[in-house]
Amino acid sequence: MSKNAPAGNRPRSTRPDPLADCPLNAAFVAIGGKWKLTILYWLGREPHQFRQLQRRIAPVSHKVLVEQLRELEAQDLIRRETNGPVPAPVRYMLTEYGETLRPLIETVRIWGERHLARTRVKSTRETSLMCATPLEP
Repeated sequence: MSKNAPAGNRPRSTRPDPLADCPLNAAFVAIGGKWKLTILYWLGREPHQFRQLQRRIAPVSHKVLVEQLRELEAQDLIRRETNGPVPAPVRYMLTEYGETLRPLIETVRIWGERHLARTRVKSTRETSLMCATPLEP
């Protein structure tokens, strides 16, 4: 097969993934996507319905939020709960496993505060996304 063949027509590589056993890569895959840390931050504060979460982290699009929530659910970091008649309100919350991320999220948030202070003049407006409040243990 030609090197110039379209990607879909090339045979798949049989080389092993060099990052398959890398803990940093595993962590990044689980929590490194668009908006994931922000989603986990807000769910670490309290359960949220989809619309509440979307308002909290605007300007996230509906599509991206759905994708990220599904990925976090697939990693067993959050769970989706429905109660009541159809259409039932859906709430998202951290799982027990997701709760183990709280110290990490708080450490990243604190580092972000310090990084902002170091790299730019503090603005007078309210904190972006209102995520400056520490997570309670």
